Amino acid sequence: MDSIDPTRAFVKDVKRVIVKVGTAVVTRGDGRLALGRMGALCEQIKEMNTQGFEVILVTSGAVGVGRQRLRYRKLVNSSFADLQKPQVELDGKACAAVGQSGLMALYDALFSQLDVSSSQLLVTDNDFRDPDFRLQISETVQSLLNLRVIPIFNENDAISTRRAPYEDSSGIFWDNDSLAALLALELKADLLVLLSDVDGLYNGPPSDPNSKLIHTYIKEKHQGEITFGDKSRVGRGGMTAKVKAAVYAAYAGIPVVITSGFAPDNIIKVLKGEHVGTLFHQDAHLWVTLKGTGAREMAVSARECSRRLQSLSSEDRRKILLDIADALEANENLIKAENEADVAEAQQGGYEKSLISRLTLKPGKISSLAKSIRLIADMEEPIGHVLKRTELADGLILEKTSCPLGVLLIVFESRPDALVQIASLAIRSGNGLLLKGGKEAKRSNAVLHKVITEAIPDSVGKKLIGLVTSRDEIPDLLKLDDVIDLVIPRGSNKLVAQIKNSTKIPVLGHSDGICHVYVDERANMDMAKRIVLDAKIDYPAACNAMETLLVHKELVKNGGLNDLMVELNSEGVTLYGGPRASSLLNITEAQSFHHEYTSLACTIEIVDDLHEAIDHIHRHGSAHTDCIITEDLEVAKIFLQQVDSAAVFHNASTRFCDGARFGLGAEVGISTSRIHARGPVGVEGLLTTRWILRGNGQVVDGDKGLVYIHKDLSLQS
Repeated sequence: MDSIDPTRAFVKDVKRVIVKVGTAVVTRGDGRLALGRMGALCEQIKEMNTQGFEVILVTSGAVGVGRQRLRYRKLVNSSFADLQKPQVELDGKACAAVGQSGLMALYDALFSQLDVSSSQLLVTDNDFRDPDFRLQISETVQSLLNLRVIPIFNENDAISTRRAPYEDSSGIFWDNDSLAALLALELKADLLVLLSDVDGLYNGPPSDPNSKLIHTYIKEKHQGEITFGDKSRVGRGGMTAKVKAAVYAAYAGIPVVITSGFAPDNIIKVLKGEHVGTLFHQDAHLWVTLKGTGAREMAVSARECSRRLQSLSSEDRRKILLDIADALEANENLIKAENEADVAEAQQGGYEKSLISRLTLKPGKISSLAKSIRLIADMEEPIGHVLKRTELADGLILEKTSCPLGVLLIVFESRPDALVQIASLAIRSGNGLLLKGGKEAKRSNAVLHKVITEAIPDSVGKKLIGLVTSRDEIPDLLKLDDVIDLVIPRGSNKLVAQIKNSTKIPVLGHSDGICHVYVDERANMDMAKRIVLDAKIDYPAACNAMETLLVHKELVKNGGLNDLMVELNSEGVTLYGGPRASSLLNITEAQSFHHEYTSLACTIEIVDDLHEAIDHIHRHGSAHTDCIITEDLEVAKIFLQQVDSAAVFHNASTRFCDGARFGLGAEVGISTSRIHARGPVGVEGLLTTRWILRGNGQVVDGDKGLVYIHKDLSLQS
């Protein structure tokens, strides 16, 4: 269950929406209509209409469509000699007249396929000078909306008294952006959405990699710092016109969002309160602190502090961790109070029990965390560890050594203990750290961050660990591939995919935990009962808990499966079946094998043999942790060799897949990626390597007179 951010809370009261779509969205680069984007737009409007929203569409594109059609017609009717002559630019008003009918015909066809009726309303600037016209248009639009008809507005460029559609910017409105803003006021809209060919308003040209998306426009802050790029490739004014229209409407009391019309669901996302595009609102200055720390500043500070941390002696770095462990224990009551407030709010908000379980710092948890930090502090020094020494040539010694990655960005779930584990591992490995935890744990994360950073000496700097408090900052952070070295998202496959698609920074994915236990026909059933129960009920919300139980078909015949089901039922586990199991066992069929319950529930499926079990895991698993229970060592060997998961177990619970249980001290997550680190990621997974070469004056000089011997040396210098 998601709560709406205060800066998007206005969507709860939205009833009437005006959507303006620009020429760059409705047409392709060659001037032809963009059928896919227009279809997606109509589908969103259909969904809004079905949900009870009153939707009014303002569309551009007639001039662009008409120009493309007239150019083609002119080409067809021209002789070769005509084509050698200088080409006269086509009259914009003629283009508008030709293009308007084609544009509206397509809208009508698309909406008809969706069982939605649409209507055309062409207006000019002069029309709005007549008070009777203004009254009539309001009444007409209201009648259409009452009938669930979509009014589609466009400026009637063909008969407009402007000199040319792209030149004259005088009058009551001067383009379709300003028309949309005017209609928002005239028709008393609750929201205006301006669709563009970019994600929103940037503080510089969107093509500039240093430009940042502005999520909430604050006139006092942004008016003087924005540099606009070129105007629209085909439309009249581009982003400058949109901002002018947005400011006009917003400061008259109508919220405005500028967002991309290229995405197929951005309007729906806006109505759900999601952070897409740029919001203009008359109260925006009350929501945002004007002097907040920017994403780049936070990341750069973390890098600078990490370099100072690396310069300390091993003992000094160790002492920082010991001080943090002491500070956690000393502030246990304060931490518990803040955590209890988070838990109470989550319970009132109706969140799932699995989330509340992860959110809760149970009795003894602080002491356990302090103990794990001390274990990490006592680990072998990870930085500067010599991994390989080679004598390249006489007196030329090359060393491969371990070193920190640099700056890490960790996006993690509402689990406060994860913050402590991640921070301690980052400090031990010498990395700077930026943390973004789930909003449900905001108080817990804030107090833990404060306790930890106050234990970091000034010689290193408290900005070594930055706490990101708003998801608005995440898109900006994901652009900082020159400062941030690794992103670790902990969460669903959808979250990992979204982040991978939004950044050039390497991503170490920690996604779904669809863990399997396969009980073979030659399993010790007493052992199987213990392992299956532990894998499911020890901590159902954990990512290494069993979600699917696979059983050999022989266990159906000999009663072994029935015994396992009785044991699970007695512990309150809800059982679902795959197609085969649900039919044979008369239990509810699972909606999907690829489902992480994170609760006292699991799916059961029956397989013919080992190879079918392995195939099932590969098709439906998440490459996290999978287990076989069998006394047949050959069968176990095949399972361990062929199951392509980060952790594969024989006769042991999936719950053992954990950084602390593996002796890593803690973990930043369990990587289901295949590059850099896999499985529980501890200190070693946060390191990379560098090369140290020591010589006594050698030069290459075309390798003349240099004899390479590449002799392996002992790691001790």
